[in-house]
Amino acid sequence: MMARRSGRNSKQRLGCIVLLIGLAVAAFIAFRFVAGWTEQGPATQDVSVVVREGSTLSDAAVLLKQAGAVRSADAFLTRAKIFGAGKPIKAGEFVIPAGASNSDILSILQGGKTLTRLITIPEGMPSILVHERLMANDQLTGDIPVPEEGSVLPDSYAFDKGEPRAAVLKRMQAAMDKELTKLWAERAPNTIAKTPKEAIILASIVEKETAVAAERPTVAGVYSNRLRANMMLQADPTIIYPITRGKPLGRRIRKSEIADVNDYNTYAMVGLPKGPIANPGRLSILAVLHPAETKALYFVADGKGGHIFADTYQQHNENVRKWFEIRRARGEL
Repeated sequence: MMARRSGRNSKQRLGCIVLLIGLAVAAFIAFRFVAGWTEQGPATQDVSVVVREGSTLSDAAVLLKQAGAVRSADAFLTRAKIFGAGKPIKAGEFVIPAGASNSDILSILQGGKTLTRLITIPEGMPSILVHERLMANDQLTGDIPVPEEGSVLPDSYAFDKGEPRAAVLKRMQAAMDKELTKLWAERAPNTIAKTPKEAIILASIVEKETAVAAERPTVAGVYSNRLRANMMLQADPTIIYPITRGKPLGRRIRKSEIADVNDYNTYAMVGLPKGPIANPGRLSILAVLHPAETKALYFVADGKGGHIFADTYQQHNENVRKWFEIRRARGEL
């Protein structure tokens, strides 16, 4: 009788021990699950993760595991669903700091503070160089043709890693369309441009003739006066464009090139070229649509980065003489 009672007690004690062990294990697992939400993550350095538009939290979990930001995609996903407050994640490229916890990572994805990547198109950059700049960026994908000259608005544009070049170029061209439409609607009565296209053509010449922003309305005024007087524009950049498509010539212009008859050379034709010679910036377009009221018909470099303007040919010749004196003193002639 005592032996049977002792056997039952042993089994009960064993059962209690097993139960306690089970509870302890369950408690440890629960503790680890909760602790895993806020403990330091496995990444030893900052990593970037690109979450595409329409991606789910499950998709993001796989990306995070592949990037080494979390130890387990399934564990991250389960914890995020329990502790994540149900807010949706955003699309974009995110920087995950080294050691970021699951909690930190979800906050980053839900907060939408994405990594900003920029590609800059300077004022006056010809389309052949815009194409080269886009193609040289290894964060972009896909091929594009050389864009139409004058169709891109110079500016800095944000893009996502892996984004198609065609999509970025489309934004650049849409920005030009929008800006030109706005500026054209606000044009002054004294603009020589009869169409938005003419405004872009003349603005591209103004852009290439001076880097001094304050001079652009006066340069536009000079060219407007010459067009009204049926004079040749005689803009050096229009000689270079059909030779290099806007790239630097790298040498002095030859006499044969000055006399060359083509659709761009304004030393051999009256009126505007058939198209733009670069992608003009907003200020050059604005200058053409709001040219300065001036009687000037000529200008030449002043040796200080700007230009001297003249109303008469006699005044211009004197300014040219002074410019040649400056160049001789510099050893350029």
